[in-house]
Amino acid sequence: MRPAHMAALVLIPFFTVTGAVAATWSQRIRDVFFVAMVSLAVFAERMDVNFFSEAWYRGTTRGIQVTLIEMLAFGLLFGCWAGRRGDDRRGFWPGSLGLMLLYFVCAGLSVVVSEPRLFGLFELSKILASMVIFLAAAIYVRTVREWTLLIVALGCAVAFEGALAAKQHFITGVDRSVGTLDHANSLSMYFCLTVPLLVAVATSGWTRRLRYFCGLCSMLGAVGLLLTYSRAGVPVFAVVVTGSIIACASWRLSPGRVIFRSVLVLGAAALVAAGWNEMVRRYSETSLEQEYFDTTVDGRGVYIRLSAAIAKDHFFGVGLNNWSYRVSRTYGPRIGYRFDDYDSLISVYGTSNDRIYANSYLAAPAHNLAALTLGELGVPGLIIFALLWMRWLSMGLPFLLLPRGEPMRAMGVGIMFSICGIFGQSLTEWIYRQPPILFTFYILLGALASLAHSRRQALLEGRLTGVAARAPDRVPHGGLAAEGA
Repeated sequence: MRPAHMAALVLIPFFTVTGAVAATWSQRIRDVFFVAMVSLAVFAERMDVNFFSEAWYRGTTRGIQVTLIEMLAFGLLFGCWAGRRGDDRRGFWPGSLGLMLLYFVCAGLSVVVSEPRLFGLFELSKILASMVIFLAAAIYVRTVREWTLLIVALGCAVAFEGALAAKQHFITGVDRSVGTLDHANSLSMYFCLTVPLLVAVATSGWTRRLRYFCGLCSMLGAVGLLLTYSRAGVPVFAVVVTGSIIACASWRLSPGRVIFRSVLVLGAAALVAAGWNEMVRRYSETSLEQEYFDTTVDGRGVYIRLSAAIAKDHFFGVGLNNWSYRVSRTYGPRIGYRFDDYDSLISVYGTSNDRIYANSYLAAPAHNLAALTLGELGVPGLIIFALLWMRWLSMGLPFLLLPRGEPMRAMGVGIMFSICGIFGQSLTEWIYRQPPILFTFYILLGALASLAHSRRQALLEGRLTGVAARAPDRVPHGGLAAEGA
């Protein structure tokens, strides 16, 4: 253990406890914690400490990672529980939490019964951290005031990533922009996750300033998404953003709306025209048949074949985060891939022979979230994970029954399309598990769980407009708050 880790063992508990105590004193401090959680999530891997790090491992997690986001989430969770008074302190059981706990137990059992266990513990710690973040967001986000803070913080992060992507492409000369993330596909998934909510707010019944703010952030996000030139990300983004517009925009036309939407259409057309040649080149690199069905090509189809081979031998999978280890040693060679021996890498890592690690050929995590889950957690794990995704979508669907222009509808439907966005690109990527994306996703899920609870309470209390539950009563006046809520 390095001196930095020893210092972190002292400083992390100190600042976590100090932050939790401070959050109990003031609502403003809790606001700051939440805004920081949302806006800084994209920097999670740049503000972390890795304990027991195994950097040579090519898995989805390479150490027990502690980030600033988790510290803020714990402080916010404790502050909301201990600092609120009266009705504000009343808790509730957030939707999907039961299935999350079941998935956590399934993953934990997988770690216990599989070898090696260390890599599974790495990923298990991340699952636990994401659940803390989910609970913190669910208990904090209660009214339109918190919805607005979430939207503003998320918009700032998206605008920053979009502007940085443009700078990297046009000034630095990067072919595919990566933003603050480690790969263009990661940045693409981040935009597919976040922009649908901003678009929903920009086209629905909020204040003009907030709608314009979200519209500008959405356009920067669209620019950044295009500059990733992600073959899966671009069509997924187009589908979920279009869905958000259709579901949330008012169809009562006015001169202002006609002009604004015409500008949006022209802007989208200009973006497509500007990136058309590069996207054609990207799609012409390989065909769908070669990518998935040609057994001589190292494409994404190989991960599905490997997953099927693992499931045939291991009904309960090879263990959480053990995909790379098992495929490199056993299943890759079966289909003709001669990966390097992990035991050999373990023996040289940290010595003067580290160059062997740098030049090693190891199996990457499956570029399909379902295949990765099936291979690691087996059939039971995949079923639980699928039920969890269905539960998340089911929390968002009822908001389609609310009237257009209702702020609660914009939030619920926007997050539902955000779920669809991350799900769509997870068909070709594993990066759902990366902290910047995972933490942002669970913040939005926590907000959705709180929205679903508020809607149920309104239904029970009879606060209805037609079939719609109105937004919570405690709404701030002026500023960026929603109109008419």
